[in-house]
Amino acid sequence: MTASCALCEPSPLLTLWQDDFCRVVLLNDVDYPAYCRVELKEHVKEMTDLAPIDRARMMKVVFAVESAMREIIQPDKINLASLGNKTPHVHWHIVPRFDGDKHFPNSHWGEATQSGKQPEFSLSVLAALKTKIAELIPCALSS
Repeated sequence: MTASCALCEPSPLLTLWQDDFCRVVLLNDVDYPAYCRVELKEHVKEMTDLAPIDRARMMKVVFAVESAMREIIQPDKINLASLGNKTPHVHWHIVPRFDGDKHFPNSHWGEATQSGKQPEFSLSVLAALKTKIAELIPCALSS
């Protein structure tokens, strides 16, 4: 744990799934309501600082979240990103994208290209996403 690292602390965000290695949180972004992040629980700066087996484990979680998102909310595209420029702690962004979102086709961190917005998701849809994530991750980790 590093004193200045927000990801080393327990997350104030809604945790959709977690184990002793990582957690999946819902970012609750008004423009991207199903936007999730997979956060490594240990303070590690780069993916290549992890042992190969742990790199694979992290990516299995990321891909399971992507699969759950594709099934439940059916976005036009999913963006996966691991930057860490502001927070040098291994974490992955899983961002569902829709043709009408305000940044499409650019990065959601970039300048808005239109006034559109993503579809709104009811609490039941987000609950279904959480359930699907909890179903897919253990399957992915056991393979």
